[in-house]
Amino acid sequence: MSTRILYCNCTYAQVVPKEVKEAVLKKLCESGVAFDAVADLCEMSARRDPALKRLAESGAVKIAACYPRAVKWLFAAAQAPLSPTSTEVLNMRIQQAEEVVASLLNPEINPNLPAGKATQPELPVTTP
Repeated sequence: MSTRILYCNCTYAQVVPKEVKEAVLKKLCESGVAFDAVADLCEMSARRDPALKRLAESGAVKIAACYPRAVKWLFAAAQAPLSPTSTEVLNMRIQQAEEVVASLLNPEINPNLPAGKATQPELPVTTP
């Protein structure tokens, strides 16, 4: 099974630099590699879009979006937790477009990136 690629355009929050989003999308299109593009993962999570669950259950996935912890929480909030061992999240807010594209087009999941760690979002512990 191949690794799926998901690109988030971050349409509503607009926190990802426009030039990085545009460069990543252009390179993905030029690569000829199949990928899914969504307008905004935050909005999809808010309405618990079933597409997130299908994606999370489809196997290995690489996601170009924003902070890995935020992306994990968005999927968890939509009741579609991502696999910690077969998910890689690339952060277009802080990474250069070339770095994001290189990771997306590499067929391997990089377990050394933050999303590759075997952690799941946890609720804060409160003490009485």
